[in-house]
Amino acid sequence: MKRTLLFQKHIFPILLTLTIIISSFTGCTHKESFEDFTHSLFLEEVSSNTINLHYTIENPNAYGISMYNVSLGDFSAEARSRTTSDLRNSLKTLTSYPYLTLSTEEKLTYDVLEDYLNTQLALADYPLYQEPLSGSGGLQMELPILFAEYKFNSEQDVKDYLKLLSLTNEYFADIIEFEKEKSAAGLFMSDTICQTVIESCESFLENPEKHYLLATFENRLNTLNLSEKKYKQYKDKNRQILQQELFPAYETMIFELEALKGSGKNNMGLCHFPNGSDYYTLLCYSYTGCEDTIDQLFRKIELQRMQDLITSANLQSEDSTIVSQCTYLEWEMPDAATMLNHLKKEIQPSFPTPPTTHCEINYVEPALEEYLAPAFYIVAPIDNYLDNCIYINNAYVTNDLYGFTTLAHEGYPGHLYQTVMSYEYNLPEVRTILNYPGYVEGWATYIEMMSFDYAGLEENLSTMLSLNQAATLSLYASSDIGLHYYGWSKEDMYAFWSGFGISDTETIDKITQLILSEPGNYLKYYVGYLEFLSLQDYARTLLGDEFSLKEFHRTILDIGPAPFAILEKYFLEYYSPQT
Repeated sequence: MKRTLLFQKHIFPILLTLTIIISSFTGCTHKESFEDFTHSLFLEEVSSNTINLHYTIENPNAYGISMYNVSLGDFSAEARSRTTSDLRNSLKTLTSYPYLTLSTEEKLTYDVLEDYLNTQLALADYPLYQEPLSGSGGLQMELPILFAEYKFNSEQDVKDYLKLLSLTNEYFADIIEFEKEKSAAGLFMSDTICQTVIESCESFLENPEKHYLLATFENRLNTLNLSEKKYKQYKDKNRQILQQELFPAYETMIFELEALKGSGKNNMGLCHFPNGSDYYTLLCYSYTGCEDTIDQLFRKIELQRMQDLITSANLQSEDSTIVSQCTYLEWEMPDAATMLNHLKKEIQPSFPTPPTTHCEINYVEPALEEYLAPAFYIVAPIDNYLDNCIYINNAYVTNDLYGFTTLAHEGYPGHLYQTVMSYEYNLPEVRTILNYPGYVEGWATYIEMMSFDYAGLEENLSTMLSLNQAATLSLYASSDIGLHYYGWSKEDMYAFWSGFGISDTETIDKITQLILSEPGNYLKYYVGYLEFLSLQDYARTLLGDEFSLKEFHRTILDIGPAPFAILEKYFLEYYSPQT
């Protein structure tokens, strides 16, 4: 969730819990097959909270899940203390399987799962460095959206939903205790970031008598065949829980955060915390899936930006009017649906044909527009991935060219398309719950930069616009590393940005706070994008005349979300040369 430049967000329901895989398997010997092991791991993790379960599987009974505890997950100190041992047990069981006896697909799953467990195990050494709350990407903003989109397929879903609403106070209490631990350890957020989180909670509480969680609940109830009596009972119960439990949970969050203000010891990047640079290094790998050192990443970003700016300068020397054409560009399409249909048609020569899908376009509530992304896609369930939803924030996204490229990022051939195609290619179920944002956001950013070519513009103009977009994002990525790893000050930020013609200190301060509130966030997008460019260069060099852009994209989607070293390792095994 971000554009003084704000970038789109792909919402994973699993962000509501500690990102751990819990396994009851502890021994090195086993009787079950590798497939049975990963299936058991999937069922155990997906059942760990009801948000995960509901958004991952539409029909749990088909997976043998008939009994489960309704829960938002466990963020208590006790649960967090179990993380390391749980991760080690899962890893121990995984590595007990003879690797050489596995099929190619099983080896791929093994490699991805091993990487994921090792990465989470390394991050578990820094439990108080993670931050569940932020102004735009925190769980206090994502949770209401997930509540609003909680589909009612049965009356049991209604009952589960109402229970989840009532559990929010308890869940928030765990989050508040976590924030108090961070405060006691000198790791609490700055007052500026804390105030933004408080304001986002306040925005959720606006207009309680006509709150959107009242209207959306009633709309979803209408999809069920309920008696008038039951309809009224559920409607009244929802209003009661909102007023007596959910809204007070947010009010308590505000009160407790106000009390913690002033306890933050660091107003700048992670590197100013003890061991903050080490944590940031791990975080960057987790977010990007790129094995480069931070110094190498910084240089790689710098070199790509330089290359893009040189290409841009050459275009300007060839056509002195191109900058004014970009500045005063007149381009629009009637609506989001028209844009998505246009994209589906234009991508056909370079991308595999997707199955027929339904995509519902929803709009962010006005009260939340300031704190949410320009647009976001909510990941479809694995057993009903043809039914999809994209949210649009009218405060940022219009029917102009940048609305078009945003929908390419979120829809076709971005997040929606990538999710649907990965499922079409039978992505193993355990891998659907592993979060690889470098692949997911990198793919969508790679698509966003390509999408200028699908807008019907003259070639040099679309190239110029794409180069400008990429170069701007690179400034955010460099600043992310500068602030959180190299320890840049505000003055360093002013100097860096003014070197690229941006000298308004108020704008730069907003960018600085945005980056400080979500360390590593912009690297997901930009480094992931660079890694896809690099992978394409690798494939072109390796394959020569046998290279096909369409087959390249199919291969990437078939392999699915993974670190980039693993994508490269399996690329040739999954690539089918065109005849």
